[in-house]
Amino acid sequence: MLTNAQRDIIKATVPLLETGGEALTKHFYKLMLQGYPQVRPLFNQSHQTSGSQQRALAEAVLTYARNIDHLEALGPLAARIVNKHVALQILPEYYPIVGTCLLRAIREVLGPEVATDAVVEAWGVAYQQLADILMGAERKAYDALASAPGGWRGARAFRVARKVKESAEVCSFYLEPVDGGPVLDFKPGQYIGLRLCVHGSEIRRNYSLSAAPNGCSYRISVKREPSGVSSNFLHDEVPEGGILQVFPPAGEFTLNESGKPLVLISGGVGITPTLAMAEAALSRGERHVIFIHYARNALVDAFTDVLKAWSARFAQFKSYVVYEEAQLGGAPVPDGVGRPTLEQLRQWLPAGGDFDAYFLGPKPFMAFIKRSLRELGVPEDRSRYEFFGPAEELN
Repeated sequence: MLTNAQRDIIKATVPLLETGGEALTKHFYKLMLQGYPQVRPLFNQSHQTSGSQQRALAEAVLTYARNIDHLEALGPLAARIVNKHVALQILPEYYPIVGTCLLRAIREVLGPEVATDAVVEAWGVAYQQLADILMGAERKAYDALASAPGGWRGARAFRVARKVKESAEVCSFYLEPVDGGPVLDFKPGQYIGLRLCVHGSEIRRNYSLSAAPNGCSYRISVKREPSGVSSNFLHDEVPEGGILQVFPPAGEFTLNESGKPLVLISGGVGITPTLAMAEAALSRGERHVIFIHYARNALVDAFTDVLKAWSARFAQFKSYVVYEEAQLGGAPVPDGVGRPTLEQLRQWLPAGGDFDAYFLGPKPFMAFIKRSLRELGVPEDRSRYEFFGPAEELN
């Protein structure tokens, strides 16, 4: 338990974290990934290279320090961390490693004049307090997933029943459990974790579930990234009939029940969770669904046939597709060409902002959509988004 003096020390480090937090977390990851190879499978190296992982951790540490007197304010941050940890099966034995490397990074980056014994001790207690909160929440989540109908703990073997090429970049994998049993239900918008062995090395990745729950199988739709170790492995080396090790569904970016119109806006492979959301909403009743998707061009655009089929089948469904690049010869005619605009959204969305919006895609795309929805009068609590990688600030 933090003493009042230790709590004051944590609050006093906030200015240091505001200016030097990213340098601290960069050194932290260097120490941990070099000194503890057993944790490497848990981290996407492309996020390390881009710096997004370091920025996300720096923001999380800063948020914790700012709210050290009001831990209840950490609810959304804690939920996001717990869900990411559950999807990758982070276990209690990893927490001491993180604590050791964090305290060492504080000493080495801040130096002895700032990182005194009292400062390091205060952060040690503060870290353990946070670790206990997270481990407790994760333990409950693991127990709930294991005890639910069709649930399990750890990895479960799934067979690739079908492998379908959706576009020049996206491939869908239909996964069925090898044991033939039912599968855990999930909330549209959630993701599963995969434990892969790529050329002798273990890696773990999360992929959104791209179809509504059916009780017997899952579908993920994976975009091939030019330097993506896992995506290229899945595309090129995992055949139909291949076996994948799957962790249970997780994620807090989920579709809420509501009578208001549902607006789903996606960029690129951000379409995957919005497909599951749309399918679930359409199957439940008369809720009006507006689906807006932005893609680079017709070659990489996936699921156009699905959207056309839904438009023909459901009177309450309306979709719009915009290509950034001009239409190719013989390609379907999109509803717009170029980057997203406020004028497009104003034209296609219900007036007055009285709807629930969910959006996902590249960070600049999401930043624009968030600003636009605010201008259109959508309340913050009805404008929801998620990052595929580490969470970052959109403002």
